[in-house]
Amino acid sequence: MDHQFVGITELTGVPRVAVVIDVMRAFTVAAWAFSRGVERIVLASTESEALALKESHSGWLALKDGAPAAGFDAVNSPGLLRSRDFAGRTLVQRTTAGTVGALAVADAPLVLCASFVVAGPTARFLQAKDSGPVTFVVTGEGGQADEDLACAEYIGHCMAGGDVEAAPYLHRARTSRAAADLAGGLRSGYHPDDVDLCLEVDRFPFAMVARKEESLTVLRPVTVPDSPSGLR
Repeated sequence: MDHQFVGITELTGVPRVAVVIDVMRAFTVAAWAFSRGVERIVLASTESEALALKESHSGWLALKDGAPAAGFDAVNSPGLLRSRDFAGRTLVQRTTAGTVGALAVADAPLVLCASFVVAGPTARFLQAKDSGPVTFVVTGEGGQADEDLACAEYIGHCMAGGDVEAAPYLHRARTSRAAADLAGGLRSGYHPDDVDLCLEVDRFPFAMVARKEESLTVLRPVTVPDSPSGLR
């Protein structure tokens, strides 16, 4: 299947099906947030917009990249998020790559946000939809981030069916620049387990679908049944 792999700035027009990839760490964090009880994630284009949305909606929380900051309730780290209780809450997420990529294709008829932790369910969701070729938006490093490209290629191959070995793709992600930066403590708002948590294939049984809800772009989990084809 002839999928397309593009960076955010390389997008032209509105794709029919878009899968936005951010492995380290936005869409690993989003999946963890859903696992900790978040009902929906509202994607914000700027930190100021995230804070304004939080302040105008009682009970909403806000999350950002980098170090903790006034007004934000969490940072973009799966290791720091995994012990939190967000049952029933709405989380506003703003990051430097993942949310930017998702908002860039928000008008597409079908948008999914993904990372390795939801790779298999994402592929099966697209299989069930018989979606055809997918535009994979590789959000990191201007479309060159190898951890994101590896995840996109893995999902693309899983969509074709059969038994796909994850190890080569995970190796590329583990040896990527982003992983080295995280492991070296070069990014703020970091937990030592973040790289490992970002590389847990199919940790969660859902895909994450982004849709327009009134004026907002909202991400929600969609549970996807296991496939007998043995994706792993």
